[in-house]
Amino acid sequence: MPGSDERQHVPVQGAPCWVNLMVSDLDVARAFYGEVLGWRFRPSSLDDHFLVATADGDPVAGLAARRPGLESASVWTPYFAVRDADVTATRIRERGATVAVGPMAVGDGRVGLAADRDGATFGFWEGYTLAWSPGEGRAPTRLDLQTRDVLDAAVFYGEALGWASEDDIDIDYRNDHVLVKQGDRVILSLRGGGVQTSPLAHLRPRWLVNFAVDDVERAVSAAMSAGGSRPKPSSTAWTAKGFSRTLQDPDGGLFTLAHREP
Repeated sequence: MPGSDERQHVPVQGAPCWVNLMVSDLDVARAFYGEVLGWRFRPSSLDDHFLVATADGDPVAGLAARRPGLESASVWTPYFAVRDADVTATRIRERGATVAVGPMAVGDGRVGLAADRDGATFGFWEGYTLAWSPGEGRAPTRLDLQTRDVLDAAVFYGEALGWASEDDIDIDYRNDHVLVKQGDRVILSLRGGGVQTSPLAHLRPRWLVNFAVDDVERAVSAAMSAGGSRPKPSSTAWTAKGFSRTLQDPDGGLFTLAHREP
């Protein structure tokens, strides 16, 4: 989740404002992502057990040690900016989804953790954030929701996060997917393919966090050497600029690698 930084700003309502991964061993995760993605890490003002990953000095993502008693699964989780965390939590519950944690005070903001109607995990944050947005600098290139019903998911997130009332957010409905734009930049996509009954985590409804690298195959090789793995069956998707690969870190966290565009 976001924290204090010299480049604080007020994010657009309903826009993604951070991605975070809860892990069982912070040292192992730091070594893995440092090797695969070249990240460096600095402490966060939020908590001694929370690190901010940086690349070329830009904030990229958060790693946090999982508290005892929390579920064991490691999941990359996107956080969305909201003006009122209590109102957002109410909207989520009213639409048949689950608020698992919060809203509660963390640092100078308030945070909640939820699961949508298909079980995909996401967070919401009220407060200032780092200067971070998908597709800008070294932040993730994009966030993709793999879901059971694209239109149903678009309605849910649009109502829960207030996309329709925000002038800076535009929703582009396609035949088989939905693109969410901030200005002329795609920041989210909602796509089908999620199978709620699948025993395989990478096939169930979930948010995909896409990290860009200069050489996908080199990064995949580094991930294998550092204790990562490929989900079975292996997941490879083709994009306009090449292909992306879905991998698992040593703690089971799923993430996607894609070619960095110039």
